[in-house]
Amino acid sequence: MRYMLLQNYGATESDCPPMTQWAPADIKAHIEFQQALNAELAELGELVDAQGLAGPEQARFVVSDGTSAPVITDGPYPESKELLAGYRLVDVESAQRAIEIAARASAAPGQNGVPIRQPIEVREVLSAPDPEL
Repeated sequence: MRYMLLQNYGATESDCPPMTQWAPADIKAHIEFQQALNAELAELGELVDAQGLAGPEQARFVVSDGTSAPVITDGPYPESKELLAGYRLVDVESAQRAIEIAARASAAPGQNGVPIRQPIEVREVLSAPDPEL
């Protein structure tokens, strides 16, 4: 079973400030934690992919009707409370295992090594429906 573990910018259950306000050593510890978790999951054969995404200030929102030129708007907007920061795609035996991995990612070290308690959205990746049905 494949699951997407989604992380959003700025969403934490703690008083953790944005990473841009952390000391370099805290940023390094956080990144090393993420790399170690990815390496462990890869060794177990559970990691399909993991990527961080560019910041919201580089986001573009595209809307099209398929015939006219698309409307492209720069982000972020003040009303946009959550934008995707990164993801892990895992291939695991059960939803419970995906939740275990999400819990570890949520507890990544933040400022002064305190767990950031970032909500991780866990969503099963579904197959496309059979076009013959």
